[in-house]
Amino acid sequence: MDNTTKNSSRNNQKSTSDRKAVVDNKPPYNFIKAIIDEDLKTGKYEGRVHTRFPPEPNGYLHIGHAKSICLNFGIAEEYEGGLCNLRFDDTNPIKEEEEYVQSIIDDVKWLGFDWGDRLYYASDYFEQMYDYAVQLIKSGKAYVCDLSAEEIRRFRGTLKEPGKESPYRNRSIEENLDLFQRMRAGEFPDGSKVLRAKIDMKSPNLNLRDPVMYRILHASHHRTGDAWCIYPMYDWAHGLEDSIEGITHSLCTLEFEDHRPLYDWFLDALGIYHPQQIEFARLNLSYTVLSKRKLLQLVNEGHVSGWDDPRMPTISGFRRRGYTPESIRDFAERVGIAKRDNIADIALLEHAVRTDLNKHTPRVMAVLDPLKVVIVNYPEDQVEEMEAINNPEDAAMGTRMVPFSREIYIERSDFLEDPPKKYFRLAPGREVRLRYAYYITCVDVIKDADTGEIVELHCTYDPQTRGGSSPDGRKVRGTIHWVSVKHAIHAEIRLYDRLFTVPNPGAEKDFKSFLNPHSLDVLTNCKLEPSLKDASPGSRYQFERQGYFCVDTVDSTPERLVFNRTVPLRDTWAKIEKAQRRK
Repeated sequence: MDNTTKNSSRNNQKSTSDRKAVVDNKPPYNFIKAIIDEDLKTGKYEGRVHTRFPPEPNGYLHIGHAKSICLNFGIAEEYEGGLCNLRFDDTNPIKEEEEYVQSIIDDVKWLGFDWGDRLYYASDYFEQMYDYAVQLIKSGKAYVCDLSAEEIRRFRGTLKEPGKESPYRNRSIEENLDLFQRMRAGEFPDGSKVLRAKIDMKSPNLNLRDPVMYRILHASHHRTGDAWCIYPMYDWAHGLEDSIEGITHSLCTLEFEDHRPLYDWFLDALGIYHPQQIEFARLNLSYTVLSKRKLLQLVNEGHVSGWDDPRMPTISGFRRRGYTPESIRDFAERVGIAKRDNIADIALLEHAVRTDLNKHTPRVMAVLDPLKVVIVNYPEDQVEEMEAINNPEDAAMGTRMVPFSREIYIERSDFLEDPPKKYFRLAPGREVRLRYAYYITCVDVIKDADTGEIVELHCTYDPQTRGGSSPDGRKVRGTIHWVSVKHAIHAEIRLYDRLFTVPNPGAEKDFKSFLNPHSLDVLTNCKLEPSLKDASPGSRYQFERQGYFCVDTVDSTPERLVFNRTVPLRDTWAKIEKAQRRK
């Protein structure tokens, strides 16, 4: 390891014999862990395990990044003394913003990971990278080229044809040093010159055909301001950052596999500490897109309200929708680490969040499409408190009292005037159970004289059935939820669905033509039980018989509550798993 390597990379070093993978709650084994285990066995990297998560601050992180976060930080957590850095690859000042930096920090913290004192930026190393570039020039392995971007592409050749050497390839070392220094000094306009590595224009790997290392860009950087007007290309910066920080295993997605020889060439040409790059399949998710370019289109063109729109596959979008960090980490573990790209079923992600929310969220009653019911034989001024279970999965969450009165709201869909054979909810002359309350029977249907729409139901109740059971043991097949009219609080409910109508919209020529027109349905006349009056932004609930919901963190106020549906109760993935078990 060269003397520029961060001292922090040496923290917590152990001898190989002292190191072992954490056994308790160990995540599934994969080929990356097999490589690391072999390295520990042979004593490579002095027995260290040191990874990094290196996002570019040019957008918000999405669910694909969440997989990489969980992998890199998870590897560090799993191995004794393991470390993981958070590093921003901020080499393109045109696309980078401080807003994105802060959002990424917030997202990684929210997922439950900690980088300690190891928050770094590529811009921390600009001077060191420049010195390394000078070193390559002095060794005859880099040169200043005056070809335009289009000419460089043309000279590069194709997979079937070798490239052509630049007419500037054989400049003297002295001339290249002088030009590169003048590039840094700002003497030349954007695009007029680049610094290129001198490798092999006939290489079958196009990435080795004299790749660009630096370009001129007169633009202010979010951290360095106007100190620089030349900026390193990602392929040049990537390996140097890993080397300087003492990374042992540089985990990248598969699109960087063909770039690995270049990663290796730069480090070997400089003779500096050499991490190992390992590639894995990126995460793709059905019914959405994970391309930053396409997500930016959705935001800029107003198809969504912003990067944190609950329909977006961004981590901030999932957080606002009500997903938990535990559910996303569970999902990342379930999809696993592979060497071939595939598309994960979004139903698996929805299953993960249902599983977590089912254990931890309180149950409440909420009527989304209210129909008024008058219980005609119930005392007009009477109010009773009904005891309701907060979470049947966790007795420690206890119970709450829900007020019951003569007039209640039920779901409009819980009544049919002419029900089909297997409809067990309320209908004329039929008895149903009100959750935690009484049996009621519909005796009259009140309709609007002009439209014929049902506006009110008249029912009777059996006072002997308080709590939901009868002394005579008669069976009632239907149970419905309700909210007392007198005590109901008003709320807006946003029903979110999948953003696209096809499983793989990114493969379509015009992906936006497959946007789901029903991805958001806003209900403005919803009635909730009074226990939700002081629900705080971000708090999560199960609305009984409806789904899981979260108080919106942006638009909800104490005077105007707004809830987002996280997922409905129906779990298609559980059905898939059940069918697979049967097979």
